[in-house]
Amino acid sequence: MAAVSVAAEWELLYNRYYRKPELYSMRWGRMDLSRHRVACAPFGGPIAAIRDDSKIVQLLAESARRKLLIFSSSGQPLASSLWDRSGGRLVGMAWADDLSLLCVVQDGSVYRFDIRAELIGQFSMGSECFEQGIIDCVFWGNGMVCITENYQIFCVPDLKNPKPCKLADPGLDEYPLCVAVIEPQYTMSGNVEVLLGVGDHVLVVDEDGVQQLGVGVGPLQKMAVSQNGKYLATFTHDGRLLVIPTDFSRIIFEFTCESALPPEQLAWCGMDSVLLYWDELLLMVGPSGDPVRYVYDEPLLLIPECDGVRILSNSSLEFLHRVPDSTVSIFQIGSTSPAALLYDALDHFDRRSAKADENLRLIRSSLPEAVEACIDAAGHEFDVSRQRTLLRAASYGRAFCSQFPRERFQEMCKILRVLNAVRNYEIGIPLSIQQYKVLTAPVLIGRLINANHHLVALRFLSTLTLIHEFQGHELTFLFMNLFQEVVIMHWACAKITTSAPIQDVPLLESLLDKLKLCKGISYAAIAAHADNCGRRKLAALLVDHEPRASKQVPLLLSIGEEDTALVKATESGDTDLVYLVVFHIWQKRPPLDFFGTINARPLARDLFVKYVRCYRHEFLKDFFLSTGLTSRCCISFCWKESWDIEKNPMASKGTPLHGPRIKLIEKAQNLFAETKEHLFESKAAEEHAKLLRIQHEIEVSTKQAIFMDSSISDTIRTCIVLGNHRAAMKVRTEFKVSEKRWYWLKAFALSTIRDWDALEKFSKEKRPPGGYKPFVEACIDADEKAEALKYIPKLTEPRERSEAYARIGMAKEAADAASQAKDSELFGRLKLTLAQNAAATSIFDTLRDRLSFQGVY
Repeated sequence: MAAVSVAAEWELLYNRYYRKPELYSMRWGRMDLSRHRVACAPFGGPIAAIRDDSKIVQLLAESARRKLLIFSSSGQPLASSLWDRSGGRLVGMAWADDLSLLCVVQDGSVYRFDIRAELIGQFSMGSECFEQGIIDCVFWGNGMVCITENYQIFCVPDLKNPKPCKLADPGLDEYPLCVAVIEPQYTMSGNVEVLLGVGDHVLVVDEDGVQQLGVGVGPLQKMAVSQNGKYLATFTHDGRLLVIPTDFSRIIFEFTCESALPPEQLAWCGMDSVLLYWDELLLMVGPSGDPVRYVYDEPLLLIPECDGVRILSNSSLEFLHRVPDSTVSIFQIGSTSPAALLYDALDHFDRRSAKADENLRLIRSSLPEAVEACIDAAGHEFDVSRQRTLLRAASYGRAFCSQFPRERFQEMCKILRVLNAVRNYEIGIPLSIQQYKVLTAPVLIGRLINANHHLVALRFLSTLTLIHEFQGHELTFLFMNLFQEVVIMHWACAKITTSAPIQDVPLLESLLDKLKLCKGISYAAIAAHADNCGRRKLAALLVDHEPRASKQVPLLLSIGEEDTALVKATESGDTDLVYLVVFHIWQKRPPLDFFGTINARPLARDLFVKYVRCYRHEFLKDFFLSTGLTSRCCISFCWKESWDIEKNPMASKGTPLHGPRIKLIEKAQNLFAETKEHLFESKAAEEHAKLLRIQHEIEVSTKQAIFMDSSISDTIRTCIVLGNHRAAMKVRTEFKVSEKRWYWLKAFALSTIRDWDALEKFSKEKRPPGGYKPFVEACIDADEKAEALKYIPKLTEPRERSEAYARIGMAKEAADAASQAKDSELFGRLKLTLAQNAAATSIFDTLRDRLSFQGVY
């Protein structure tokens, strides 16, 4: 009896069964589809309706002001808003893949609404559409095509990045009889193709041009492209239904209807049949045999799905689809398939009949297939009690079939639990199992979140670990945690938006109870949402729980909590964050308030001082004075002003500017001397001032502005070169230049002016403290070998003598000196140095034999 009652609901079309279960009795009250423009989202998505402004409004029946209404598929009201958009009449309305509602008006403006009827964006189809006006539009999942009053076609191939483009000019003089679109994913070029029914043929229009196809097949009154983009269902002017490939190469199927009046709607039902709807009559035509007729006494809207058609009326929502093969094998009248016998065996088992064992013995070899068929049939059922019975049959059979995979049964149970939950009236997403697989679980979770069904989404996530599409995936837990974080974050934001009457502290406690479930959740993002909702105190309380300073500090600044942001930034130790807060407060607050704020934070204070000292030095004085650091202020500006004078071009020409500069440095030296921690700076400033004063005096006496800002050594050397030995001795005495350094400086100075007699006289005054090496080096650098020979023999170290002889090219003397040093390393290095000299090489070879240095080479 159960099999008979189930099969009695089916209709036979050729050799395939179809059924039309009622999914919902609509809960939207007094809704008349015939007086509204309606857009239904696929995959059991929401329904949008707005009163058709071309229809007459009955006086006192409803408000004269139009409203955009959003319902679930069960007719449950979700949202509404007044329609007050300018730009002319509403031309088209449809849902995009991301469940945003697109509304196109006559002037080419496209408005986007979310599922709560809130405007989330808009764009224009361009100036030509604005000037010409739009008269029709066709949508697909992620794109749209508009036709203007001049019969020009404009396309938006990607609604996520709406950039309208103009297609080729079809050259029409009147509006086409019908329009259809082949989506880009199904075309050879990868671009959208627009089919226009014109005369007895069809024009295929894309960006590159216009192609004429199907000559003689028309005129066509209606067209509908199949789900896979390969076939086209058409209704001709003489009442024929034709199914042809989209390349119009042949006619696959032809059916003559009883009326030549074109149907109001034409739609594919899966890939096996086509639906035609006239007023009160729904006709389903298959590839062969008689059609199936359904009679309705109210207007209908056909909503194509991947595996059937949803039929929406004023009072109900039905789903017309092909009966799955597994279901047919079980419930077909007179079926003796293994699955039917297994289902019957369960019935006998429940009635304690011995025939249950007899049925199991009959299908012993086919038991796995029977179990699989029962599980598959349960997945395609919308009736929960029938699902349960089929799964019990599968479980009964699996008890006698140990090799059947246990996971398959568990997986189906989990999927059905999800599908039954989302099919509930309150949620209203009537997905079939095939639609669920095409839509995918992550997209379904996203839709549940957007509809504020957060608890269902979380429960759904808890089942995903055992669903096949996630099993064995190494990123399973990563996906789970990510989606859980998204769900809870969306819930928190929605909670804040809808909890205006609740005080901040109680609301914070309820939020934290759930937010703690996700360790990595962004409290800063939720706090930002609270701030956008005007709840700044709640935002401050939330952001305090954010563990990442990089997200916490910017948000604190945005909500006006600069002091807290400075504390968090300095505690993090991130100098970039500290600078971010410092610059923000610097712009927002008066200088005195700002200086006091950062002075209390050593890290912020030091970073600010470092910055302004390099780039905004004029702020240092105000900062030091306002914070009581008078000495540091004066020191800083003494140095700053002295540097400014140094950079003045006039300061390098012996002008009186040097006097104030020296006084500034002396003033800085006195200030440095007041503190123990600046003893080095004090001594350095003192010596600097002394040197500048002596250099200034020398410049004044010699009338040559070449001494200022040179080093002590350069000053002494320059004085000797100019013959001012008294000034050189004064500098030496004042700065306690050592005697060894003095000999080096004077020797090189005399060699610079090539005063060899004075150099020789200087060498004989007394024995040089560091030896005669300065004289040798000075002569060699001046390329005076003869003068160098006066001093090389006086070098006490044989190594130094050998190297000196080698530098002036005297190989024999260098070799003799090296042999006196008895340094094999030196001997080898000198030989390499003089390797280009054949005579020198011979000398070294001779000495090598004499001194038995064979081991060196």
